[in-house]
Amino acid sequence: MDVRAIRTEADYDWALREIEQYFEKEPRRGTVEAERFDILAALIEIYENRHWPVEPADPVEAIEYRMTLSGYTSADLARLLGSRSRASEILNRRRALTMAMAHTISTEWNIPPAALLKPYSLRGAGGARRSKRGVSTPARLS
Repeated sequence: MDVRAIRTEADYDWALREIEQYFEKEPRRGTVEAERFDILAALIEIYENRHWPVEPADPVEAIEYRMTLSGYTSADLARLLGSRSRASEILNRRRALTMAMAHTISTEWNIPPAALLKPYSLRGAGGARRSKRGVSTPARLS
């Protein structure tokens, strides 16, 4: 079985060329080819994660993704949160989600709670970003 560690871009390019043949015709489970495919896929994934890590979405990105995916608008978010200005402030990163907001959005739009409870940056006056340690904790939606 011709498989090797992926340490360089050249190794990575080789692995991509090698695995490409299995996309046309998937190897049968339990064969040497299937084993080779699995090993190449794992090695490629490790290399990509080391060299091009993908950061998880922050809460605003998670909300925006759900809105795009489900066809929701900022007006839909406003109805959920009880105010157009509140929805706008959240989407423009001028206000942090409260625990209650995160719970409502998670429940109504089926976004995993963990995706909404991560720390993220807010924009200060003039659009400058300021650090926000996490979701604010008031139990009400204001």
